[in-house]
Formats: sequence, structure tokens, C-alpha cells
Amino acid sequence: MRTLTSIVSYPERGEGGSNRYRGNCSPKLIEDLIGFFHPHEICDYMCGSGTTKAAADKCGIVSHLYDLHSGFDIMNSEIPERPEFIFWHPPYWDIVVFSDVMYKASDVQSRYGYDPRKLDLSRIPEWSRFVEAMNYAMMKQFTALEKGGRMAVLMGDIKKRGKLYSMLSEIVKPGTLENIIIKAQHNCFSDSTHYSGSFIPILHEYVMIVRKDNPLMIPVLITKRAEADVRDMPGATWRDIVAGVMEEKGEVPLSYLYEQIEPYKKAKQNKWWKEKVRQTLYSYPEYFCQSEKGIWELKGSRAQCA
Repeated sequence: MRTLTSIVSYPERGEGGSNRYRGNCSPKLIEDLIGFFHPHEICDYMCGSGTTKAAADKCGIVSHLYDLHSGFDIMNSEIPERPEFIFWHPPYWDIVVFSDVMYKASDVQSRYGYDPRKLDLSRIPEWSRFVEAMNYAMMKQFTALEKGGRMAVLMGDIKKRGKLYSMLSEIVKPGTLENIIIKAQHNCFSDSTHYSGSFIPILHEYVMIVRKDNPLMIPVLITKRAEADVRDMPGATWRDIVAGVMEEKGEVPLSYLYEQIEPYKKAKQNKWWKEKVRQTLYSYPEYFCQSEKGIWELKGSRAQCA
């Protein structure tokens, strides 16, 4: 059995697929996955330049490869097999656009009768819509697995305008989450870019491996995005809440603090909540001060608040 660890690194890409096809991965990763799990065959429904086939051929197993550029649309086409092992390398949102960039959309349309640009996940402009499409494709492939089958998903993080968009955090995780592997990135397009400020370059990807243990009843871990008000959070202290109101508004009278806190759980769960607000203001002189009688603000927020 080939050895796999929780961190893998392939400084030399290896042979297979095309290194000119942006976004493709090292065939050595797929070779290691095949060598460790010993599947009899492997399926790839976004095969790109064919790296998975090259790895499967080298390991002596059968491969089934499909892609949007060759007549298969993961969102609408039916998965032909009942796979034992799936390798999936989805696009990293819109970091690399594939249709009409890595291949001609007109060629696909003339041969298969559809415009790949309208179906390409890498052309989805909004992150929320991309995540929705990614998770649909994830579940579609996973449910096609045979019992005991595995799916290895290679994905990364995206940084835009100071915000991190994490595929690993938001991808649906069906079945048994078996392994998370950190894969070091080498020879990236962004390696020659010099960043300023607080930007931390991303030098790794993730390989998530999930296993299907039950043919019908599947546990599913889903990330749900929601907004929560600090004033309703059980772990928030009175200091946190009072400071939050002031950070949003600036200097405020005591009556405004009452008004902004009264409708929320923190106040409803304490009969003497007004007394608690006043106690908080006087108990933390390092945070709160009065600029004039009855007007409070955060210490340090204005020069005159000493």
C-alpha cells in the first residue's frame, strides 16, 4: 500500500494531462490516492486535460472521464456509472475561467449543441450561487457512488478584496468524512505577485475524502450562513453589548442604550437589566467614559474622552 499522510507536496508535477491547462493538478496526487485506496476504477466528471486518465493508466486501472468541453454537464447530465471512486477537482470559483479560455465555446456548441459558457461553474459571478452549484454537483456525484465508495475532492481557498472565500468551509459534506489532506501548492500563477498590507498568500489546497457507508440514509453536514445579533447571543457579556452599541453609534445618552438593548434576549432574561447597564458603565472605566453628564462613549474613541 502506498503511504499517504495528512500533508502532501509534489514540487515536481509529474507526467500526465497538460500543464498548460490552468487549474490542473499533479497526477502524483491521483496516483497516491489510487495506490492507497486501491480502487478497481476511477471516475472524473470534470476531467479538464485528462490528468486522471494518465494517473489511472500508470496505475493500471480503468478510468471514466467526462467534462463540459466534451459533452458532459455535471449539473444536467446523468452520471453513467455507479462509481467505486470519484476524483473531483471543481473550479476555484472564477479564479480560472475555463469555457472559451482553455477551450473554444464555439467548438463545443457545434459538436454537442450547447454553449458551455452558460453552464460553466467558473463563470458564476456570485459566491453564493457558486456554492449552491458546487454543493448540488457534490451531492449528485456522491449519491451515485456504490455502497462503500469514496469521493476525493481537491479544492482551495480564494481571497478577494480582503475577504476569504473557503470552499472547504462551505462545501456540503455527505457520508463519513474520512480524511482532510493538506496539499502544498507549487509553481502557481500568483507566485511572482508581490502582495502588500495584511494579505497572506495561499500556498495550499485541500483534499477532502468522504465515504458512502449506507446506500440510502446519508448523514450530511451543511454550512448555513446566518446573521446573529450580539444582544441575543448567550455568550455575550454586558460589556460586549454596551460597547457594541457605542461602536455602532458613537457617543450616546443612557436612554439610547436602554432603547437599543431592551428588545433583545439579554434584557428580557434579566429583571434588573437597566441597573446592569449602569453597573457595566461604571465597572469598566478603562472602556467607558462620560464626555458630559449622561452622555457616554468608548474610551479612546475621541480625543476628549480621557
